[in-house]
Amino acid sequence: MNIILLSGGSGQRLWPLSNDVRSKQFIKIFKDKDGEYESMVQRVYRQIREIDSDANVTIATSKTQVSAIHNQLGEDVGISIEPCRRDTFPAIALASAYLKDVQNVSPDEAVVVCPVDPYVEKDYFMALEKLSELAQNGDANLTLMGIDPTYPSEKYGYIIPEDKAEVSKVVSFKEKPDVATAKDYISKGALWNGGIFAYKLSYLLNKAHELIDFSDYNDLFEKYETLEKISFDYAVVEKESNISVIRFGGLWKDLGTWNTLTEAMEENVIGDALLNDKCEDVHVINDLNIPIIAMGIKNAVIAASPEGILVSDKEQSSYIKPFVEKIEQPIMFAEKSWGSYRVLDAEKDSLTIKVTLNPGHSMNYHSHERRDEVWSIVRGVGRTIIDGEEKTVRPGDVVNMKAGSKHTVINDSDEELQIIEVQLGRDITVEDKVKHEL
Repeated sequence: MNIILLSGGSGQRLWPLSNDVRSKQFIKIFKDKDGEYESMVQRVYRQIREIDSDANVTIATSKTQVSAIHNQLGEDVGISIEPCRRDTFPAIALASAYLKDVQNVSPDEAVVVCPVDPYVEKDYFMALEKLSELAQNGDANLTLMGIDPTYPSEKYGYIIPEDKAEVSKVVSFKEKPDVATAKDYISKGALWNGGIFAYKLSYLLNKAHELIDFSDYNDLFEKYETLEKISFDYAVVEKESNISVIRFGGLWKDLGTWNTLTEAMEENVIGDALLNDKCEDVHVINDLNIPIIAMGIKNAVIAASPEGILVSDKEQSSYIKPFVEKIEQPIMFAEKSWGSYRVLDAEKDSLTIKVTLNPGHSMNYHSHERRDEVWSIVRGVGRTIIDGEEKTVRPGDVVNMKAGSKHTVINDSDEELQIIEVQLGRDITVEDKVKHEL
């Protein structure tokens, strides 16, 4: 299978565990078969590989998520990077051009597109295989997967099929309805539109060329910022008359809020937390190194991270977004391709960070124009290169770097290298970084 996973999200609805670079799909709250925590993107990627070990997986995402994807999935996964956000049609067009021009996928092959973050089981991916086969061998230009509704939802659009057969022609699409209208749709065999569909690569590329003036992937990438913001539904689906839909009746959950996310958690507590016996239906996720105690709380979620602390009634947690939009602060935690960093203290003229460098990884060779930095090695053994001079560093060593000096650190060992980094300057920003060749 050729699969494009759409990975977007601003990280506001699952604050404080998510932020602009750590969207919900990167939060590790599910357990794998070995009992280790994994994220949504890790879970979905693993499930795809279990069904089709040779699947060609490409993740369409913004550049802010690339480091987290490499951190969690490794360097081998294909990534189509959106230079900026331009909604789903430009993103899918760019990813399709990436498949043809970078990965050399034949225009005659089928491509499946789906979100990166549904909570699903094995039967979902078996259905994706069937969806791919229908797109490859069927007569329809677009083949959708519709989800059998479990209740009359107001938050999903609906697909109206010709009949209630497993595979049917699509008659029309309906926007998010009220409950009464949703009940009427469902009684007639309507399906939730989960944004899951397949097509032959040539079909989508032809559509893209009709709407966008570009020659190939590189040309489209360069022009991306000038493209109109438009969804795939508006640009393609609503204008296409030859569409089929396949029904899917297995487990499918959109874990977009704390309320729905906690429904999928296997345990009530992740991290350092204690609940007394008077608590009912309480879930705690603690990403801090300090304990949380909850007593007599009911129907609540408690989430804590370097970004902040949320204590909310589960139903009310769905309305968090406008409150998060009022908060202004730097990113306090991020996963990078080489490891991760966590902000310990932020002052006007200083920033203190705990840096974890994974085994076999290194930072870019870079410099800063407006700040000095001090590294204190607290764990592991590595090498620093400061203005071309290499030095081995161990716990207790302190490395000073003045503004303008080129520097990097390398972890050649088989354990994590941990550093306390202090940044000193009057204009400390992520933009103050110049990369150099080593």
